[in-house]
Amino acid sequence: MVLAVLAVAAACGREGTPPPKGPNQRELPAYAVNAAADVADSPTWRAAHNRGRLVVGTKADQPYVAQQNPANGRYSGFDVEIAKMIAADLGFGPDRIEFKTIASANRETALQNGQVDYYAGTYTINDNRKKSVGFAGPYYMAGQSLLVRAGDTDIAGPDDLAGKKVCSVAGSTPYQRLQHDFPQVRLVGYDSYSVCVDNLISYQVDAVSTDDTILMGYAAKVPDQLRIAGRPFSREPYGIGVPRDDRAFRLAVDDAIERHQANGDWRRAYDATLGLSGVPAPEPPAVDRY
Repeated sequence: MVLAVLAVAAACGREGTPPPKGPNQRELPAYAVNAAADVADSPTWRAAHNRGRLVVGTKADQPYVAQQNPANGRYSGFDVEIAKMIAADLGFGPDRIEFKTIASANRETALQNGQVDYYAGTYTINDNRKKSVGFAGPYYMAGQSLLVRAGDTDIAGPDDLAGKKVCSVAGSTPYQRLQHDFPQVRLVGYDSYSVCVDNLISYQVDAVSTDDTILMGYAAKVPDQLRIAGRPFSREPYGIGVPRDDRAFRLAVDDAIERHQANGDWRRAYDATLGLSGVPAPEPPAVDRY
């Protein structure tokens, strides 16, 4: 009886996270593991080497970017592929990576406390965060945008948000920008974008705002219900979060990002994941070493 009830609930498409529609993920590239990897000057790398695996923080609710399959627990998406590329260069194959879901508000704490070795999950580099953690990259340039219901013609950009209920993840860069730059917005904060999208589909909010990469994935899942409104209104350089004082580890991750951009892995991973949204791969940004 319980299974029957769950099956009926899952079939009711208006409430809840967008169903598993949209194009299927294409065949992913394989990344050669560097068996000779040795970042001995890095305490983070040594700890991972001694335990026999890397622990990588990411998101779990972002289609084509970083999403966990509830049936088998596996993670997929562009940011997950970036994490695998880096791991391969550090000497760890996919069977030696433990992915861990970390909410946006807990990313710095997770890196500071050693809960994860690095974080790959739509993590914008900014000076304030650099006070707490380090960043390799950037590996992608995103931009804040708006997701609305497909039939909504009232919102074409951020200037149309006065008095509107807009949802974003509490504490995230997009949330803070709305709070600071658009004070007339009726801002709603949750701990995941999937909850925001649930609220948009069920008419509890008027829009969802975050990086265009995340919103493209949701729109691709249910194009009959959701669409992107207007153009991006910010620049969000995505980086790999690492422990702040582990410079050797940060530079090794920078090396990995540059190598996989140069050999075509970056573009192949994009085409197989986020590229399924219909947006062609942009030029990756230059790595900013410091």
